[in-house]
Amino acid sequence: MSSSPQPIQSESASSDASRVAVEVNKRSVKLYGSWASSYTHRVKLALKLKGVEYEYIEEDLTNKSEQLLSYNPVHKKVPILVHNENPVAESIVILHYIDEAWTGTQHPILSTTDPYENAKIRFWSHFIDNKLGPSVGAVFQSVGEEQTAAVEQVHNHLKLLEEELEHGFFKGRRFFGGEKIGFLDIVLGCGSYWLWVFEEVAGIKLVDSGTYPRFESWLRDFGEQNEVKETIPATDKLLEYAKGLRQIILEYVKA
Repeated sequence: MSSSPQPIQSESASSDASRVAVEVNKRSVKLYGSWASSYTHRVKLALKLKGVEYEYIEEDLTNKSEQLLSYNPVHKKVPILVHNENPVAESIVILHYIDEAWTGTQHPILSTTDPYENAKIRFWSHFIDNKLGPSVGAVFQSVGEEQTAAVEQVHNHLKLLEEELEHGFFKGRRFFGGEKIGFLDIVLGCGSYWLWVFEEVAGIKLVDSGTYPRFESWLRDFGEQNEVKETIPATDKLLEYAKGLRQIILEYVKA
């Protein structure tokens, strides 16, 4: 017996079904963030590299929403990823979650099963969040001798990164993840643009051309990736934001 003929789905019907699937998927994945937050940019970039559709909710950090406070009652900060109503907080934790939750994509963030390489990635991620990042922030929030000391700290931390790129585990790689952006590239890269913004706003020099050639080469390649260009806000917008924020900080310091 021959089988019954199957209805032919029109191209428009197929397109409609695809759009519905995308909308359903977006509703199942939500990201609460702040447009200027490098931690939010980490998650946005990871989702983009993975090809994950999501709904973005911009948070007013001066008037945090009830959703944010309920999803992250411990730190009360962005970013927060909500997947199937399950909230995940803290950018590093979220990056691990994204890589483990969407394994069928063409772009794994942790591209290795080598436990030692993963340990190195975690080590340098902690270094960035606990050493380099705070020292850059201290430059922005200080003046005079305090700022001079903070600049020296930034230089010392960049020197350690440069030595790692020259002699360490990641020697000879285009990106920390190899030929593609990986976990550590996301963690470091999504905050590195603040170096140039803070130089402009604070009137100091954090990265002298040629002082950290491997770091500069890596950062240039990172910034040229389309996914990065689509994630990081325009420089003039960041400058305007940073100028206003520094003015508030300086007025508070003087008070």
